[in-house]
Amino acid sequence: MNTDMETTRQGRSVELSILVPVFNEEDVLALLFGRLYPVLDALERPFEVLFVNDGSSDQSGKILAHQFEQRPDVTRVISLSSNAGQHAALIAGFQRAKGDFIVTLDADLQNPPEEIPAVVAEMDKGFDYVGSIRASRHDRAWRHIASRLMNALREKITNIRMTDQGCMLRGYSRDIALEIAASNESRTFIPALAYLYAARPTEITVAHEERAGGQSKYSLFKLVQLNFDLITSFSSVPLQLISITGIVVSILSFLFVCYLAFRRLFYGPEVEGVFTLFGITIFLMGLLLFSMGMLGEYIGRINGLVRRRKRFRVASVLEADEGVKSPVDEAGSAPGPE
Repeated sequence: MNTDMETTRQGRSVELSILVPVFNEEDVLALLFGRLYPVLDALERPFEVLFVNDGSSDQSGKILAHQFEQRPDVTRVISLSSNAGQHAALIAGFQRAKGDFIVTLDADLQNPPEEIPAVVAEMDKGFDYVGSIRASRHDRAWRHIASRLMNALREKITNIRMTDQGCMLRGYSRDIALEIAASNESRTFIPALAYLYAARPTEITVAHEERAGGQSKYSLFKLVQLNFDLITSFSSVPLQLISITGIVVSILSFLFVCYLAFRRLFYGPEVEGVFTLFGITIFLMGLLLFSMGMLGEYIGRINGLVRRRKRFRVASVLEADEGVKSPVDEAGSAPGPE
Protein backbone atom coordinates (compact mmCIF):
# COMPACT_ATOMS: atom_id res chain seq x y z
CA MET A 1 0.00 0.00 0.00
CA ASN A 2 1.47 3.36 -0.97
CA THR A 3 1.92 6.24 1.47
CA ASP A 4 -0.90 8.38 0.12
CA MET A 5 -3.40 5.58 0.53
CA GLU A 6 -2.32 4.87 4.06
CA THR A 7 -2.57 8.55 4.95
CA THR A 8 -6.06 8.69 3.42
CA ARG A 9 -7.22 5.84 5.61
CA GLN A 10 -5.84 7.58 8.69
CA GLY A 11 -8.00 10.62 8.05
CA ARG A 12 -6.34 12.83 5.46
CA SER A 13 -8.95 14.57 3.32
CA VAL A 14 -9.68 12.94 -0.02
CA GLU A 15 -8.82 15.11 -3.01
CA LEU A 16 -10.51 13.10 -5.73
CA SER A 17 -13.71 11.04 -5.76
CA ILE A 18 -14.51 8.87 -8.77
CA LEU A 19 -18.25 8.22 -8.91
CA VAL A 20 -19.42 5.23 -10.97
CA PRO A 21 -23.14 4.31 -11.22
CA VAL A 22 -23.57 0.59 -11.87
CA PHE A 23 -26.66 -1.18 -13.17
CA ASN A 24 -26.33 -4.75 -14.45
CA GLU A 25 -22.72 -4.40 -15.63
CA GLU A 26 -21.34 -7.77 -14.53
CA ASP A 27 -19.71 -8.32 -17.94
CA VAL A 28 -17.50 -5.24 -17.79
CA LEU A 29 -16.68 -4.60 -14.14
CA ALA A 30 -13.50 -6.68 -14.09
CA LEU A 31 -12.20 -4.79 -17.13
CA LEU A 32 -13.16 -1.52 -15.48
CA PHE A 33 -11.26 -2.35 -12.30
CA GLY A 34 -8.20 -3.37 -14.31
CA ARG A 35 -8.04 -0.01 -16.09
CA LEU A 36 -9.42 2.40 -13.49
CA TYR A 37 -7.26 1.73 -10.43
CA PRO A 38 -3.87 1.91 -12.21
CA VAL A 39 -4.84 5.32 -13.64
CA LEU A 40 -5.80 6.63 -10.21
CA ASP A 41 -2.75 5.15 -8.48
CA ALA A 42 -0.55 6.94 -11.03
CA LEU A 43 -2.06 10.32 -10.06
CA GLU A 44 -0.32 10.07 -6.67
CA ARG A 45 -3.01 11.97 -4.80
CA PRO A 46 -5.55 10.81 -2.21
CA PHE A 47 -8.56 9.35 -3.99
CA GLU A 48 -11.60 7.18 -3.49
CA VAL A 49 -13.72 5.17 -5.91
CA LEU A 50 -17.40 5.33 -5.08
CA PHE A 51 -19.56 2.72 -6.82
CA VAL A 52 -23.34 3.14 -6.65
CA ASN A 53 -25.11 -0.16 -7.29
CA ASP A 54 -28.40 1.04 -8.75
CA GLY A 55 -30.51 -2.00 -7.87
CA SER A 56 -28.67 -4.41 -10.18
CA SER A 57 -30.39 -7.76 -10.69
CA ASP A 58 -27.29 -9.59 -11.94
CA GLN A 59 -24.02 -10.34 -10.13
CA SER A 60 -22.83 -6.72 -10.13
CA GLY A 61 -23.46 -6.34 -6.40
CA LYS A 62 -21.33 -9.36 -5.51
CA ILE A 63 -18.55 -8.26 -7.86
CA LEU A 64 -18.49 -4.80 -6.27
CA ALA A 65 -18.41 -6.32 -2.77
CA HIS A 66 -15.45 -8.48 -3.80
CA GLN A 67 -13.65 -5.42 -5.19
CA PHE A 68 -14.24 -3.64 -1.90
CA GLU A 69 -12.48 -6.51 -0.14
CA GLN A 70 -9.55 -6.17 -2.56
CA ARG A 71 -9.13 -2.39 -2.14
CA PRO A 72 -11.00 -1.33 1.03
CA ASP A 73 -8.62 1.60 1.53
CA VAL A 74 -9.94 3.48 -1.50
CA THR A 75 -13.19 1.71 -2.46
CA ARG A 76 -16.70 2.40 -1.24
CA VAL A 77 -19.93 0.78 -2.42
CA ILE A 78 -23.40 2.27 -2.03
CA SER A 79 -26.27 -0.10 -2.81
CA LEU A 80 -29.72 1.29 -3.57
CA SER A 81 -32.73 -0.80 -2.64
CA SER A 82 -34.13 -0.66 -6.20
CA ASN A 83 -33.33 0.72 -9.60
CA ALA A 84 -33.79 4.49 -9.32
CA GLY A 85 -32.05 5.59 -12.51
CA GLN A 86 -28.61 6.92 -13.32
CA HIS A 87 -29.24 10.47 -12.15
CA ALA A 88 -30.66 9.35 -8.81
CA ALA A 89 -27.58 7.14 -8.40
CA LEU A 90 -25.39 10.19 -9.03
CA ILE A 91 -27.27 12.14 -6.36
CA ALA A 92 -26.68 9.29 -3.90
CA GLY A 93 -22.98 9.42 -4.72
CA PHE A 94 -22.77 13.20 -4.45
CA GLN A 95 -24.24 13.00 -0.95
CA ARG A 96 -21.48 10.66 0.24
CA ALA A 97 -18.46 11.67 -1.83
CA LYS A 98 -15.57 13.01 0.25
CA GLY A 99 -13.36 14.42 -2.49
CA ASP A 100 -12.72 18.07 -3.29
CA PHE A 101 -13.17 17.07 -6.95
CA ILE A 102 -15.77 14.54 -8.10
CA VAL A 103 -15.47 12.86 -11.48
CA THR A 104 -18.37 10.81 -12.84
CA LEU A 105 -17.71 7.85 -15.10
CA ASP A 106 -19.79 5.26 -16.92
CA ALA A 107 -19.17 1.67 -15.90
CA ASP A 108 -19.37 0.37 -19.48
CA LEU A 109 -15.93 1.78 -20.45
CA GLN A 110 -17.33 3.99 -23.20
CA ASN A 111 -15.61 6.73 -21.22
CA PRO A 112 -11.97 5.57 -21.02
CA PRO A 113 -10.64 5.85 -17.44
CA GLU A 114 -7.38 7.05 -18.98
CA GLU A 115 -9.14 10.39 -19.67
CA ILE A 116 -9.67 11.11 -15.95
CA PRO A 117 -6.32 12.93 -15.53
CA ALA A 118 -7.35 15.38 -18.28
CA VAL A 119 -10.53 16.26 -16.35
CA VAL A 120 -8.60 16.60 -13.09
CA ALA A 121 -6.03 18.84 -14.77
CA GLU A 122 -8.79 21.28 -15.77
CA MET A 123 -10.18 21.33 -12.24
CA ASP A 124 -6.68 22.04 -10.91
CA LYS A 125 -6.79 25.20 -13.03
CA GLY A 126 -9.76 26.46 -11.02
CA PHE A 127 -12.73 25.35 -13.12
CA ASP A 128 -15.60 24.19 -10.93
CA TYR A 129 -17.38 22.19 -13.63
CA VAL A 130 -15.73 20.32 -16.49
CA GLY A 131 -17.90 18.97 -19.29
CA SER A 132 -16.65 16.68 -22.01
CA ILE A 133 -17.06 16.27 -25.75
CA ARG A 134 -16.66 12.85 -27.36
CA ALA A 135 -14.05 13.15 -30.09
CA SER A 136 -15.34 10.18 -32.08
CA ARG A 137 -18.59 8.62 -30.98
CA HIS A 138 -19.03 4.87 -31.26
CA ASP A 139 -22.83 4.80 -31.16
CA ARG A 140 -25.58 3.83 -33.56
CA ALA A 141 -26.55 6.31 -36.27
CA TRP A 142 -29.96 7.07 -34.75
CA ARG A 143 -28.31 8.13 -31.51
CA HIS A 144 -26.04 10.54 -33.39
CA ILE A 145 -29.02 12.08 -35.16
CA ALA A 146 -31.16 12.25 -32.02
CA SER A 147 -28.30 13.84 -30.07
CA ARG A 148 -27.78 16.57 -32.68
CA LEU A 149 -31.49 17.35 -32.83
CA MET A 150 -31.87 17.56 -29.06
CA ASN A 151 -28.71 19.67 -28.71
CA ALA A 152 -30.10 22.12 -31.27
CA LEU A 153 -33.51 22.21 -29.57
CA ARG A 154 -32.01 22.69 -26.11
CA GLU A 155 -29.87 25.62 -27.23
CA LYS A 156 -32.91 27.28 -28.82
CA ILE A 157 -35.15 27.15 -25.73
CA THR A 158 -32.73 27.24 -22.78
CA ASN A 159 -29.58 29.09 -21.80
CA ILE A 160 -27.74 25.80 -21.27
CA ARG A 161 -24.71 25.53 -23.55
CA MET A 162 -23.32 22.01 -23.72
CA THR A 163 -21.66 20.70 -26.84
CA ASP A 164 -22.23 17.06 -25.90
CA GLN A 165 -24.94 16.46 -23.32
CA GLY A 166 -24.67 12.68 -23.48
CA CYS A 167 -21.09 12.16 -22.30
CA MET A 168 -20.92 10.90 -18.71
CA LEU A 169 -17.27 11.75 -18.05
CA ARG A 170 -17.54 15.05 -16.17
CA GLY A 171 -15.88 16.82 -13.28
CA TYR A 172 -17.66 18.65 -10.45
CA SER A 173 -16.30 20.66 -7.57
CA ARG A 174 -17.53 19.51 -4.16
CA ASP A 175 -19.58 22.69 -3.73
CA ILE A 176 -21.39 22.16 -7.04
CA ALA A 177 -22.06 18.49 -6.24
CA LEU A 178 -23.54 19.35 -2.84
CA GLU A 179 -25.75 22.04 -4.39
CA ILE A 180 -27.08 19.49 -6.88
CA ALA A 181 -27.66 16.91 -4.15
CA ALA A 182 -29.57 19.48 -2.09
CA SER A 183 -31.83 20.56 -4.97
CA ASN A 184 -35.54 20.06 -4.46
CA GLU A 185 -36.28 18.71 -7.91
CA SER A 186 -37.77 15.23 -8.18
CA ARG A 187 -36.30 14.83 -11.67
CA THR A 188 -33.49 16.83 -13.15
CA PHE A 189 -30.68 16.73 -15.70
CA ILE A 190 -27.55 16.90 -13.58
CA PRO A 191 -25.00 18.22 -16.13
CA ALA A 192 -27.32 21.09 -17.04
CA LEU A 193 -27.96 21.91 -13.39
CA ALA A 194 -24.20 21.93 -12.77
CA TYR A 195 -23.73 24.32 -15.68
CA LEU A 196 -26.22 26.73 -14.10
CA TYR A 197 -24.54 26.56 -10.69
CA ALA A 198 -20.96 26.78 -11.96
CA ALA A 199 -19.01 30.04 -11.80
CA ARG A 200 -16.24 28.76 -14.10
CA PRO A 201 -17.45 25.97 -16.39
CA THR A 202 -15.40 24.56 -19.24
CA GLU A 203 -15.38 21.67 -21.72
CA ILE A 204 -12.67 19.38 -23.01
CA THR A 205 -12.51 16.80 -25.78
CA VAL A 206 -12.14 13.18 -24.67
CA ALA A 207 -11.92 9.80 -26.34
CA HIS A 208 -14.93 7.54 -26.68
CA GLU A 209 -15.02 3.76 -27.05
CA GLU A 210 -17.57 1.08 -27.81
CA ARG A 211 -19.20 -0.70 -24.89
CA ALA A 212 -16.87 -3.33 -23.49
CA GLY A 213 -19.83 -5.66 -22.89
CA GLY A 214 -23.49 -5.82 -21.96
CA GLN A 215 -26.22 -3.65 -23.43
CA SER A 216 -26.99 0.05 -23.27
CA LYS A 217 -29.43 0.99 -20.51
CA TYR A 218 -30.71 3.98 -22.49
CA SER A 219 -33.45 2.96 -24.89
CA LEU A 220 -35.02 5.43 -27.31
CA PHE A 221 -37.89 5.95 -24.84
CA LYS A 222 -35.51 6.73 -21.97
CA LEU A 223 -33.57 9.18 -24.11
CA VAL A 224 -36.80 10.96 -25.03
CA GLN A 225 -37.82 11.00 -21.36
CA LEU A 226 -34.43 12.39 -20.36
CA ASN A 227 -34.72 15.20 -22.88
CA PHE A 228 -38.25 16.01 -21.69
CA ASP A 229 -36.75 16.36 -18.21
CA LEU A 230 -34.08 18.66 -19.59
CA ILE A 231 -36.56 20.86 -21.44
CA THR A 232 -39.19 21.11 -18.71
CA SER A 233 -36.59 21.63 -15.97
CA PHE A 234 -34.85 24.59 -17.53
CA SER A 235 -37.32 26.37 -19.78
CA SER A 236 -40.94 27.52 -19.97
CA VAL A 237 -40.63 28.17 -23.71
CA PRO A 238 -42.79 25.12 -24.64
CA LEU A 239 -45.66 26.57 -22.62
CA GLN A 240 -45.19 29.95 -24.25
CA LEU A 241 -45.12 28.35 -27.70
CA ILE A 242 -48.37 26.54 -26.92
CA SER A 243 -49.97 29.84 -25.91
CA ILE A 244 -48.72 31.62 -29.03
CA THR A 245 -49.80 28.73 -31.25
CA GLY A 246 -53.24 28.76 -29.65
CA ILE A 247 -53.61 32.48 -30.34
CA VAL A 248 -52.49 32.12 -33.96
CA VAL A 249 -54.75 29.11 -34.59
CA SER A 250 -57.70 30.93 -33.03
CA ILE A 251 -57.17 33.94 -35.31
CA LEU A 252 -56.78 31.76 -38.40
CA SER A 253 -59.86 29.72 -37.44
CA PHE A 254 -61.91 32.90 -37.03
CA LEU A 255 -60.78 34.17 -40.44
CA PHE A 256 -61.53 30.80 -42.01
CA VAL A 257 -65.05 30.77 -40.53
CA CYS A 258 -65.61 34.26 -41.87
CA TYR A 259 -64.45 33.09 -45.29
CA LEU A 260 -66.82 30.09 -45.24
CA ALA A 261 -69.72 32.32 -44.12
CA PHE A 262 -68.94 34.70 -46.98
CA ARG A 263 -68.98 31.87 -49.54
CA ARG A 264 -72.23 30.47 -48.18
CA LEU A 265 -73.94 33.85 -48.41
CA PHE A 266 -72.78 34.59 -51.94
CA TYR A 267 -72.37 31.12 -53.50
CA GLY A 268 -74.83 28.99 -51.53
CA PRO A 269 -74.18 25.56 -49.90
CA GLU A 270 -70.98 23.80 -51.03
CA VAL A 271 -69.54 20.33 -50.34
CA GLU A 272 -66.23 20.58 -52.18
CA GLY A 273 -64.41 21.70 -49.03
CA VAL A 274 -65.48 18.79 -46.81
CA PHE A 275 -62.16 16.98 -47.00
CA THR A 276 -60.31 20.22 -46.33
CA LEU A 277 -62.37 20.69 -43.19
CA PHE A 278 -61.60 17.10 -42.15
CA GLY A 279 -57.88 17.73 -42.65
CA ILE A 280 -57.98 20.93 -40.64
CA THR A 281 -59.96 19.22 -37.88
CA ILE A 282 -57.50 16.33 -37.63
CA PHE A 283 -54.56 18.74 -37.56
CA LEU A 284 -56.15 20.74 -34.74
CA MET A 285 -56.89 17.54 -32.80
CA GLY A 286 -53.24 16.50 -33.10
CA LEU A 287 -52.12 19.95 -31.98
CA LEU A 288 -54.48 19.75 -29.02
CA LEU A 289 -53.17 16.33 -27.97
CA PHE A 290 -49.56 17.52 -28.22
CA SER A 291 -50.38 20.58 -26.13
CA MET A 292 -52.08 18.44 -23.50
CA GLY A 293 -49.04 16.16 -23.38
CA MET A 294 -46.64 19.05 -22.89
CA LEU A 295 -48.84 20.53 -20.18
CA GLY A 296 -48.94 17.09 -18.58
CA GLU A 297 -45.13 17.03 -18.42
CA TYR A 298 -45.07 20.27 -16.43
CA ILE A 299 -47.97 19.22 -14.21
CA GLY A 300 -46.24 15.89 -13.59
CA ARG A 301 -43.13 17.69 -12.35
CA ILE A 302 -45.25 19.79 -9.99
CA ASN A 303 -46.97 16.63 -8.77
CA GLY A 304 -43.59 15.03 -8.09
CA LEU A 305 -42.55 17.96 -5.92
CA VAL A 306 -45.82 18.13 -4.01
CA ARG A 307 -45.74 14.43 -3.14
CA ARG A 308 -42.33 14.87 -1.46
CA ARG A 309 -41.56 11.27 -2.43
CA LYS A 310 -38.00 10.01 -1.97
CA ARG A 311 -36.05 9.53 -5.17
CA PHE A 312 -34.16 6.53 -3.85
CA ARG A 313 -33.39 4.58 -0.71
CA VAL A 314 -29.92 3.49 0.31
CA ALA A 315 -30.02 -0.16 1.33
CA SER A 316 -26.40 -0.56 2.46
CA VAL A 317 -22.96 1.04 2.33
CA LEU A 318 -19.58 -0.67 2.25
CA GLU A 319 -16.72 1.48 3.51
CA ALA A 320 -13.50 0.72 5.36
CA ASP A 321 -14.11 2.86 8.43
CA GLU A 322 -17.60 1.64 9.21
CA GLY A 323 -17.95 -1.72 7.51
CA VAL A 324 -21.45 -2.53 6.27
CA LYS A 325 -24.19 -0.06 7.14
CA SER A 326 -27.89 -0.19 6.35
CA PRO A 327 -29.11 3.36 6.89
CA VAL A 328 -32.85 3.68 7.31
CA ASP A 329 -33.24 7.43 7.12
CA GLU A 330 -30.64 8.21 4.47
CA ALA A 331 -32.40 8.64 1.17
CA GLY A 332 -32.79 11.09 -1.64
CA SER A 333 -35.82 13.10 -0.75
CA ALA A 334 -37.36 15.56 -3.11
CA PRO A 335 -39.10 18.02 -0.80
CA GLY A 336 -41.73 20.31 -2.17
CA PRO A 337 -42.58 23.83 -1.06
CA GLU A 338 -43.04 24.38 2.63
